[in-house]
Amino acid sequence: MTQREQRVTPLELFFDLVFVFAITQVTLLMSDDTTWAGLVRGLLVLAALWWAWIGYAWLTNTLEPEEGAVRSGMFGAMVAMLVVALAVPEAFDANAVLFGIAYLVVRLFHLLLYSIAGKRDPDLLAAVVRFAPSATLGPVIIVVAGFFDGRTQGVLWVTAIAIDYLGALIGRGRGWRVAPAHFAERHGLIVIIALGESVVAIGIGAAGEPLTRGIVTAAVLGMLVIASLWWAYFDVYAVNAHHLLSETSGTTRALFARDYYTYLHLPMITGVVLYALGLKKTVEHVDDALSSVSAVALCGGLALYYLSHVAMRVRVVALLRRTRDDPPGWIGPGRLVTAIAMLAIIPIASELPALAALALVAAVSWALVVWDVVHYREHRLEIRRARP
Repeated sequence: MTQREQRVTPLELFFDLVFVFAITQVTLLMSDDTTWAGLVRGLLVLAALWWAWIGYAWLTNTLEPEEGAVRSGMFGAMVAMLVVALAVPEAFDANAVLFGIAYLVVRLFHLLLYSIAGKRDPDLLAAVVRFAPSATLGPVIIVVAGFFDGRTQGVLWVTAIAIDYLGALIGRGRGWRVAPAHFAERHGLIVIIALGESVVAIGIGAAGEPLTRGIVTAAVLGMLVIASLWWAYFDVYAVNAHHLLSETSGTTRALFARDYYTYLHLPMITGVVLYALGLKKTVEHVDDALSSVSAVALCGGLALYYLSHVAMRVRVVALLRRTRDDPPGWIGPGRLVTAIAMLAIIPIASELPALAALALVAAVSWALVVWDVVHYREHRLEIRRARP
């Protein structure tokens, strides 16, 4: 099969609009129930949504999404995903069964379209067949979970998510195809979508309130943090990963794409969504101390974001040690130190006014940017010049 090296298509961007709405709904779900249980439920829903989206990212990386029956299938999946998004706020309550059924439909459309992609590629079809049992069983368990509540419902959800995520390990990448330019661009766009959710959180938090000096300051500080998150990923990490993905081939490429993008982008996206939740609460209550859950969301979300970068770097070094004679051995302390600093701010954020906590978070975030620019100046230029 000839691999496509093209830009993300308009249909894929159209599909992602529904996912944008779904992420907003996850933030709403957690915001309406700012408890530890509410936080866990929101994260479970986000994990399910991510797995659905990532499936279509792999699909459209392999199959032209705007041709023939595939376009109709994509529209059908979009409609089902919209129903999923609408049901998110009550995904564990009144709309639990509706969420599960719509989610199952989204996943079945995915398998159907992948079977079309595998018609002329026996290795890909075999990979889809290996993947199908877990990709079906996980969503079915979520449907079943809709008929229960409490601890049983939670256990079923965790089981479903575990089956889904572990199912991708079967076959160790054999048969899967990855077009590097398209794959890297698609994931870069989803990071921007997640960052956009933080911008939306500022607007929602300020809605209906007079624009006081505190709210405007919180909005500015919140946007500065978002800009630093963009810088931390797109300045070097996104470019370097794209370059490395282009250098590899076959199973090595598929495994790197699975680990770096499919698995390790989830905690990064999760961190941004948690930060959006904490930012919304900060804008709503700039003069009050954040609750423990909101403080963990604001600072812990950012810590998770940077820790995912540490894990990404570990995966990159592992790849380079396999493919190069003189691989780099450094991981770099910047992001690890930044993550630890964010965790250290959590108890402070529960005592200081929310605006002061946000100012601390912004200062730490931009300290990392300055560190990268000054300490890794030559390395940054080398990577950016080597972009494929």
